[in-house]
Order: sequence, then structure tokens, then C-alpha cells
Amino acid sequence: MNPNGASPDSASPDRASLDVDWIRCTGHGLCAEIAPELVTLDDWGFPIVADSVPAHLQQLAARARAACPAMALRLSSK
Repeated sequence: MNPNGASPDSASPDRASLDVDWIRCTGHGLCAEIAPELVTLDDWGFPIVADSVPAHLQQLAARARAACPAMALRLSSK
């Protein structure tokens, strides 16, 4: 918690969100290969993404999004 009572992750402008479009995702797993710091795979090969993407990993998240064959990843600022 910072001095004003908000958690550091909740309102930080230097964080982003990586989200999966579950309708599009077909479980290729390429996102986990490109960004293992942000994405792991479940038992069926589908991504489990981090709650937030810190500033120093946003370029990596953007690469994973761009490489997704199903275009199932979305990267947005929080």
C-alpha cells in the first residue's frame, strides 16, 4: 500500500493488462514461449496470464500479442 491507501498495482500508470479472448484462443502456446514471465500454460495448453504487466515487460507482452496466430491477446493500459 502506498501512503494514500491505494495498492501500488491498482492505479499505476506504468502497468498494463494482458487479456485473453477465450473465443479466439486455440491453445497454440506461443505466448508462453515468448513471454514466460507473463504467461504459463494450463494442463490443456491454454494460457494463464499475469494479473498485470509491469512497464519493463510491456514490450515483451506486445511481442507475444503480435505473434499470437489466433490474435487472441489484448494488451491495454490500466
